[in-house]
Amino acid sequence: MSYQPPSGTRDLLPLDVAQKYWIEERLEETFQRWGYHRIITSTVESLDTLMAGGAIAQSSVIQLQGNGPERLGLRPELTASIARAAVTRMAQVTYPQRLYYTANVFSRAAKGNQSGQREYYQAGVELLGIRGILADAETVQLLLSGIETLQLTDWQLILGNAGLTRSLLEIFPDGVRGTVRRAIAQLDRITLETLDLPEALRQRALQMMDLRGRPQDVLQAVSQMGLTADQQAIVNELKSLVELLYSAEKQPPVILDLSLIQSFDYYTGIIFEVVANTPQGRQVMGKGGRYDNLLGVFDPKGRSYPGIGFMLNVENLHQALMGTGCLPQATPPSDWLVVPKTPQAAIAAFQYAQTIREAEAVVRVELYLEPEDNAETIRQRARDRHIHRIAWIADAQPPAIEAID
Repeated sequence: MSYQPPSGTRDLLPLDVAQKYWIEERLEETFQRWGYHRIITSTVESLDTLMAGGAIAQSSVIQLQGNGPERLGLRPELTASIARAAVTRMAQVTYPQRLYYTANVFSRAAKGNQSGQREYYQAGVELLGIRGILADAETVQLLLSGIETLQLTDWQLILGNAGLTRSLLEIFPDGVRGTVRRAIAQLDRITLETLDLPEALRQRALQMMDLRGRPQDVLQAVSQMGLTADQQAIVNELKSLVELLYSAEKQPPVILDLSLIQSFDYYTGIIFEVVANTPQGRQVMGKGGRYDNLLGVFDPKGRSYPGIGFMLNVENLHQALMGTGCLPQATPPSDWLVVPKTPQAAIAAFQYAQTIREAEAVVRVELYLEPEDNAETIRQRARDRHIHRIAWIADAQPPAIEAID
């Protein structure tokens, strides 16, 4: 029998881990510089939490067999878990709350795809308890700052507004609104052209599908669609947000896309994606948006708290960065090899290795564990492992330090 990890999962070997940590450490440093604090929530959640607010479809959750009546599942994303924790465990904190995470998530593979990926790694933030243009701008700017920190190239920010798109869809009859929504999201022009709709509504649907491009052009086009006062207010907010993003010293590549529709139904305001051209094709690096109704689902008194956040897909970032030369190309070598020259010197060797570890903040020290070998064999072993210093330990004698080329 050949033992392998379950389908849809994989083992991360030391070099994989070094590259993954390179990505996560830079993102975490960025999040911290913006005043965000790390939160860790349970890997296992109740299905009621995961599906609250229309966040997750039950069919996508990997469910667990519990001992009692509670229905449990592995988290497929973090927003619902953090919303639950913020409302139920952080009731006395002041707002806004700035939280970030790095974690693994799980999702059931699509039906009929037995080898599809089931475990993913994500990093992201949630800004809770505040609404408005400045909060939206901070979240998007933080996302862009993280992308810049990773030195990702050939990417775009796709920006939309779930509330505006949902409002524009309300003129379609209930029976076809879902079909129109899916067709717009999938850029399915054929469905829209053949759907049984009055011609005016058909043209409206096709118009909505084409609301993407340079922000100034899209904002002008949507403003000419006979908007209500509420819809025009959202357009004005989008214009202000775009102006804030463009006020940065380095202007980001922004595409305004009012046909952008996320799979999660809890988004109420701006939504966004970062997409990049990679050797594997065009891929989504991260996504997020505003959700002003989700936290109220978990509050015992039904009080509502605004929220906005994003997640970055660490695997997709890893693939996109593989050919850039940014990622570590080898695992870090040890700094020292401590060698007891005789069996009697073993205690002294352990003690000296610990002395080095305590003297330097970050240092890798290996103890030579093999039976006695000749000195040249040991030196070659150090060279093979890219270790540049050997400490030779003899009982009752000072260590002899040797530099290895």
